[in-house]
Amino acid sequence: MKSYRPFKSYFQFTQQQRTGIIGLFIIIIVLEVLYFVIDFNLADKSFPESEKWMALQSQVDSLKQIKNDKKPMQYSFNPNFISDYKGYKLGMSVLEIDRLLAFRKENKYVNSAEEFQEVTKISDSLLKEISPLFKFPDWTRNKSSFKIEKKEYVHKEDIKKEKIIIKDINQASQEDLIKIYGIGEALSLRILKQKEILGSFVSMDQMNEIWGLSPEVIAELNSHFKITIPKDLKKIAINDASLKELSQFPYFKYALSKEIITYRSMNGNFNNIEDLIKIKGFPVEKAKIISLYLEF
Repeated sequence: MKSYRPFKSYFQFTQQQRTGIIGLFIIIIVLEVLYFVIDFNLADKSFPESEKWMALQSQVDSLKQIKNDKKPMQYSFNPNFISDYKGYKLGMSVLEIDRLLAFRKENKYVNSAEEFQEVTKISDSLLKEISPLFKFPDWTRNKSSFKIEKKEYVHKEDIKKEKIIIKDINQASQEDLIKIYGIGEALSLRILKQKEILGSFVSMDQMNEIWGLSPEVIAELNSHFKITIPKDLKKIAINDASLKELSQFPYFKYALSKEIITYRSMNGNFNNIEDLIKIKGFPVEKAKIISLYLEF
């Protein structure tokens, strides 16, 4: 029995130690009971906001997918003016595009989808796909000026051209501008807005500065309108104008206006447009147009 006495010392506790051990057992038992009783799967109940965020994210992802899947908007066009790149995008072969370009070099025009196919030799399936985008001049809807004869186009009869009355574009109304093929409500308003900003057009070359006007539309404008500079056009007194007045002129930016004022104060008055050209940053290519708005 003496041999067990050393071990007996390990199991002798004071009153305070026994109380601590009993308390520890009670805590362990309580934790075990709580573990089996309490449901810890409260994620869905405790965070309802997460559901809203997930639903919103799903909606955003759906909108992005719709945007990516959405086909680009197609616009109507006159097939007589198809470029190499445009023809390629439409699915035409190089040979088909070349046939159209060769036909146009003879100063001839196609006026229907059938004539377009006859010239280019495109397939019926491709014609069916792209012909809804064709937009021909209004007069071709009621009258055909070409007929097919031995695989060539010849005039049925000479088209009687209406006498074009040339108008002053500074006096043109929106209705006058919309009559030009290729100009709609937006472009007509843009032209009138530019005229309002400038006070008046002084050259038909200014049509090239208006965004959205194609070379074909500009050619139509030149054939129907001319420029008459109004006598009451308010010009800028270049030798007296302030920095604010110069910077408000559409062809002068603030930096250039400041350079003009500085040059004028150091070298005296400007005598002509050639003096202005000497200033760094001056738009030399528009010097002729700018000079018509200035008073020396």
